[in-house]
Amino acid sequence: MPAITPNFLFATQALEAAEFYVSIFPNATLDSVSYYGPGAPLPEGTPLVAEFTLDGTAFQAINGGQAIEFTSSVSFRIVCHGQDEVDHYWNALSAGGAEGRCGWLTDKFGVSWQVTPVEMGDFLGHADPEVSQRCFMAMMGMKKIDLAEFEAIARLRPITSRLSL
Repeated sequence: MPAITPNFLFATQALEAAEFYVSIFPNATLDSVSYYGPGAPLPEGTPLVAEFTLDGTAFQAINGGQAIEFTSSVSFRIVCHGQDEVDHYWNALSAGGAEGRCGWLTDKFGVSWQVTPVEMGDFLGHADPEVSQRCFMAMMGMKKIDLAEFEAIARLRPITSRLSL
């Protein structure tokens, strides 16, 4: 199978974005940077392509000179393990960006991310449909995912009967 490399197109922020992402993720490297030469569409010495790796996944960022806005129709999902990882990625990536709903955010470059703990699936797929539904409704009101809130919901006992007078 051929390699599939996510590619970001920036106006002039490719290197800045690559350095930002590399600073957040473990096992991340800035692999190479190429620069515009004389007579190019951007000034000589401006970064052209920044190639970087985030925990084994290759990425590429290109400066094209024109502002092209990212949309939330494409996002990058970070599957976290525990609240500490959620907090780390959420706080780092949302700084200077915008918080969305249900674990989604837009970073300062306009790139959309989903910061979701693997444990969330246990709550949303809980064997008790009432717990599952309450967790889903709680998630709909969250920005950053809060595992403690899911745990509190799962500890509540559902009302299974009604008293008749």
